[in-house]
Amino acid sequence: MARLVTGPIHDEGGTELEQSNAPGAAATPGLGPGSTAPTVASAGRPAWALFVGIALGVVVVDQLSKAWVIATIAPGSSIELVGQLVRLIHSKNNGALFGLFGSAAPILAVASIVVISLIVWFHARSGRNLILSVALGLLLGGAIGNLIDRVRLGYVVDWVDAGIGSIRFWTFNIGDAAISVALLLLLVTILWPALGKPSRDG
Repeated sequence: MARLVTGPIHDEGGTELEQSNAPGAAATPGLGPGSTAPTVASAGRPAWALFVGIALGVVVVDQLSKAWVIATIAPGSSIELVGQLVRLIHSKNNGALFGLFGSAAPILAVASIVVISLIVWFHARSGRNLILSVALGLLLGGAIGNLIDRVRLGYVVDWVDAGIGSIRFWTFNIGDAAISVALLLLLVTILWPALGKPSRDG
């Protein structure tokens, strides 16, 4: 039958041992007196400078390239860069990535704000992982770049047209390209989970 011990606990040599009075306190294997269980912070802080720097870089390049297209190429016109293989055009996209969900710019603008908030929130909780910081930075930059277009112009400027003859890829921009690379990096972390694990601060 179990016996409730209310006084100090002594070892076999008579030395008094510390006893925790905290409700629900339990010993953690491998930790010494006064140690605490590992927390999320022990996994390292997110690389905010890398994350923000990449996002800002994508936004700047995306907006500068679109400004050049608007100033140089008339809507619907094109400039051959590598023959018919790669052309620069001035296209107005009212939809989402690669023209999906056309004529929904206002709804997509609201959705973009939600997505941007989720990206920042996820990065804050992801721990220190450079691959995730790069991927999420690209994702954030692409989302912000296209959001600026939707708010400022009411549509997104797409300007890269690639393909062979009549077989063309969806027209895209720098923001779309950044989002695509980000999704590939995130897919890599899913296929190889070890790459997506946070590392400790060095």
